[in-house]
Amino acid sequence: MQKSIRDYLLEKIGKPVKLEHPEREEWGDYAFFAKDGEVEIKSDEVIERVEKVGGFVNIWLQNEWLSNKVSEVIKEGDKYGSTAEGSGKTVVIDYSAPNIAKRFGIGHLRSTIIGQALYNLHQFLGYKVIGDNHLGDWGTQFGKLIYMIKKTGTEDYTIENLEKLYVLFHQEPDDDGARKWFKKLEDGDVEAKSIWKKCVDVSMAEFERIYQILGVKIDETYGESFYEDIMPEVIREAKERGITSVSEGALVVEVPGFKTPLMLLKSDGGTTYAIRDLATLRFRKGKWSPKMIIYEVGAEQTLHFEQVFAVARMLGYAGGDVKLVHTKHGLYLDADGKKFATRKGKTIKLEEVLEEAIGRARKLGCEEEETAKAVGVGAIKYFDLSHNISSDIVFDWEKVMALEGNSGPYLQYTFARTQSVLSKASTQYLTPNPSPNLGEGNQRGEVVFNDEERSVLRYLYRFPEVVQEAAVRLAPNLVCNYLYELASKYNTFYNKHSILSAGSEEARNFRIGLTVAVGQILKNGLGLLEIEAPGRM
Repeated sequence: MQKSIRDYLLEKIGKPVKLEHPEREEWGDYAFFAKDGEVEIKSDEVIERVEKVGGFVNIWLQNEWLSNKVSEVIKEGDKYGSTAEGSGKTVVIDYSAPNIAKRFGIGHLRSTIIGQALYNLHQFLGYKVIGDNHLGDWGTQFGKLIYMIKKTGTEDYTIENLEKLYVLFHQEPDDDGARKWFKKLEDGDVEAKSIWKKCVDVSMAEFERIYQILGVKIDETYGESFYEDIMPEVIREAKERGITSVSEGALVVEVPGFKTPLMLLKSDGGTTYAIRDLATLRFRKGKWSPKMIIYEVGAEQTLHFEQVFAVARMLGYAGGDVKLVHTKHGLYLDADGKKFATRKGKTIKLEEVLEEAIGRARKLGCEEEETAKAVGVGAIKYFDLSHNISSDIVFDWEKVMALEGNSGPYLQYTFARTQSVLSKASTQYLTPNPSPNLGEGNQRGEVVFNDEERSVLRYLYRFPEVVQEAAVRLAPNLVCNYLYELASKYNTFYNKHSILSAGSEEARNFRIGLTVAVGQILKNGLGLLEIEAPGRM
């Protein structure tokens, strides 16, 4: 694998330092703080110059090296930014995980969209990635649902009706009745199983329809019920290791560092989320032997996963070399800053949001239906992913659909602009190795650019770094920030300088090549976010 520019510079520096990109372009391409102030770096075919300012060392890269990145991007195409660093390693990503018998609300969007982006990032870096949709199809809530179906005599199994029954239950709850029906379900009662199966089938058809609109396809789908036969093995192994005890009739594990024990079985013998998640970990270890498992689940489950991870290690389901990660994403909030709550009947249906986004895309001028869908759905995805995972999000249509600023439509519009330029360019002007403008009166044959060209060039080479950092930090928003900055710099260049009518053939070729490279990186980056890049808008 070719040595990265960052590794090259670290080798030249000769000691471990934190290389960063300065906030202002006039401070160079890279900078680091040298405590002893005795770092010596000389110019070469890559480094143009080095300046020391206080305790900081600023590094500028050679124009020729920067210009060669245009050819590299064009040559590598859709693979630019990818690596093989994850080769031989498996990552399992647990994401989406909607609950059976509930419509796909906007609250499910975060896990689905973030999980898919994390999937794409790791796959792009060479990992074998397994996407696992851990459906909520087991637990006391199904006792509630079956109880209400029996009480009301419901025979019309639609998502709408099932969700209404769930809301009605909480208006007049009968927890004992619900627990009894779930116990029947766990014990294999024929009637309970039949009702449950109908609920699952209806829900799966609904989920698949939403996934098609989102353009999301998850590798594996295992409901919590799948682990029913594995749970007794977890109980047996936990008892054999001597880590269980009985508390008020429930089987629990005392977890070091936590006041509240982790409950495996309720006092009536019913299973818990914890035992089902432990059974899932046991299954994943045996089936895939992953080096990392990422749970793209909301922050409200933090305590649960901390305890489950600790017990999983006690049981040997995750060795010391296996990373267990909970992303802790924030919530979607309503205009009052409150969480959307199904129990109050306030669920914002994701399909309605997507339909409105597509409609708003049409108003932006996207006449073709496929383009309107790509822009509308892409806008929703980008709005979500541009936020830090841990942030709560207040939905704002003006920001979602903005044609200016850090938004999906702005990036898609910029990509479409690059394709429009290229469609008008004669092939004779586009060479495989675009040459930069040499400037006038240059005596030494140095490669020089105008400020706007160089500003774009100085961003091209950063894409692989951003992809790698976004994967390590589990932060798709870093890709969003990068793409926005690149698009802004290209648009500034585009608005100030002619591309197809440049003064010389050499300048024209270079600017066309620069346009190809920018378009390619925008396409690659949007693809990592699972957002389409339409050729025109």
